[in-house]
Amino acid sequence: MSKIKMVTPLVEMDGDEMTRIIWKMIKDILLEPYIDLNTEYYDLGLVHRNETNDQVTIDSANATKKYGVAVKCATITPNAQRMTEYNLKEMWKSPNGTIRAILDGTVFRAPIIVKGITPLIPTWTKPITIARHAYGDVYKNTEMRVSKGSKAELVVTDENGNETRETIHNFADTDGIIQGLHNTDKSISSFARSCFNFALDVKQDLWFATKDTISKKYDHRFKDIFQEIFDAEYADKFKEAGIEYFYTLIDDAVARVVRSEGGYIWACKNYDGDVMSDMVATAFGSLGMMTSVLVSPDGVYEYEAAHGTVTRHYYKHLKGEETSTNSVATLFAWTGALRKRGQLDNTPELSDFADKLEKATIQTIEDGVMTGDLVALSKLPNKRKVNTEQFLLEIKERLEKLL
Repeated sequence: MSKIKMVTPLVEMDGDEMTRIIWKMIKDILLEPYIDLNTEYYDLGLVHRNETNDQVTIDSANATKKYGVAVKCATITPNAQRMTEYNLKEMWKSPNGTIRAILDGTVFRAPIIVKGITPLIPTWTKPITIARHAYGDVYKNTEMRVSKGSKAELVVTDENGNETRETIHNFADTDGIIQGLHNTDKSISSFARSCFNFALDVKQDLWFATKDTISKKYDHRFKDIFQEIFDAEYADKFKEAGIEYFYTLIDDAVARVVRSEGGYIWACKNYDGDVMSDMVATAFGSLGMMTSVLVSPDGVYEYEAAHGTVTRHYYKHLKGEETSTNSVATLFAWTGALRKRGQLDNTPELSDFADKLEKATIQTIEDGVMTGDLVALSKLPNKRKVNTEQFLLEIKERLEKLL
């Protein structure tokens, strides 16, 4: 068969460690034999980020804005140990955080469901997608230790120099702690539009939850902005698509989620989304079986795996030892990006290929052929553990039959 042509380039962001090894394997075994791959390549490996003073990360994000779709490999966010290991000029920021800020995007994470891996919550028969507002709140906080006898106030100075003051607490008889949080109407509005657009894209109900009964100004502002934007811009579109927008309190949402069958998007504030995305991933099975896509309010998409660079397996690989690393989430980052590129360019053969590659991947696992982490999770009677490369070759064998 002739290779599938790509009209517009896909932004390709290479990464680090074991996922970088898998990245090349996926391209060599499952993509380049079938697709005339057209990508604008950026090396986001830590070595190259250090060489370019992290300019490459900014360039890759701007290229994503230009072309509309990107696929990203997992990358290292350096700590003190990595500073020494890689002889870094400075402790570079998280590439994901930099890209998120430039694209003004919201992260959507959803589990990949296969037979044999049963969610810990038995009612969950459909995926639950977590939409996390990845700006502000406790992640951009200011906090202080407070000594006994202190008075803590919240002070806002407007553009004319006028002050508004609210007492936080009088620490008359004890030491304590205080924390200042913020968010912006602009960021919350972008979050809301990204969520509404994504719900329309995948034709799923959207749930949103805060604690507005307790946080009558801060959380209530989130609730109001979501409702105002929905009523003005999305109510008719949702009705036409046959989906609904549903708001409730965060504690009620948690209770409903646990009792539900899944099949919806759950939009969360920053902290809630951080916690709940890991809870949902673990309850469904594994971060290695979790998709992740960053969506901007103006319709730019960046696909990646939800997990990290699999450092332990990388060191085994460097010693020449065999690895059995799960490549599913990285592979689904590629299929998600290729499908979206096909949809935007009106090249259905590219989207169709992405569908078949995902089907072949799931079929391989459901046939009992899988990596070590999935062998430990799967309840299938006949399982066969294969190494990193063998798993991709098994997928290729099934893909050939589907094509």
